[in-house]
Amino acid sequence: MKVSLLTKTIFSIPRMDCPSEEQIIRIKLAEFNCIKSLDFNIPARELSILHEGSNNDLLEALVTLNYGARISSSFEVENSDSMLNSASDPKAEAKILKLLIAINGGMFFIELVTGIMAESMGLISDSLDMLADTGVYGISLYAVGKTIREKKKSAQMNGFFQMILGFGIIAETIRRFIFGSDPEPRYMILISLLALAANVYCLILLSKHKKGDVHMRASYICSSTDVMANIGVVLAGVAVFLTASRYPDLIIGIVVTGIVLQGAYRILKLAR
Repeated sequence: MKVSLLTKTIFSIPRMDCPSEEQIIRIKLAEFNCIKSLDFNIPARELSILHEGSNNDLLEALVTLNYGARISSSFEVENSDSMLNSASDPKAEAKILKLLIAINGGMFFIELVTGIMAESMGLISDSLDMLADTGVYGISLYAVGKTIREKKKSAQMNGFFQMILGFGIIAETIRRFIFGSDPEPRYMILISLLALAANVYCLILLSKHKKGDVHMRASYICSSTDVMANIGVVLAGVAVFLTASRYPDLIIGIVVTGIVLQGAYRILKLAR
């Protein structure tokens, strides 16, 4: 059995709290031939990299993503070929990714149409959050077997699309602040509960793949953000119902859209 002397560097990445960030990091590091394995611990906000040579270039690449990356520890290890982290199941992961795309894409359409009908910026913004997740999973699926250039081009297109939609929704929200709107709270509550059920189902589905090589191990961390957005729209709907005011809907719309725009900005930085 072949044994080689490698370096294991553990990076602390405080703002890596979602599998979408994991995907962005993977694409960013794909150009480094010195990397032998990546081991993500999203709940602990840590990334362990088994690599050859210095870790300076790796740190520099991670810092450009603005996730707060820093080196926690670094040490030499003896590692056999059989111990390298390579045991993912591409077919199983592709199957899950396709299902996630279908669920999130379907909920995007339902929330968007209902949001327009109900005049709810909360629902429209949450639909954009669903679309953003669909885009991330789509990039992951598309990237299988593709070159680094193609991966980054795909990510860039996704980031620009999210950014354009996000600014469009913010502009529409400001227009409704000025000229008024009449959101229907019952639709807001009902559809947000449906979106919440969809995200919970995704958590259950992905919990079976926590040991997967991509985002299967910790997808519930990312989906928790979506769950919070769903709960936010539900609470906004209740507030609209109780106060007969449109402002809770408009405020939650701005907040959720801001989250999506932040994700789009990170993707665009990656694709430079």
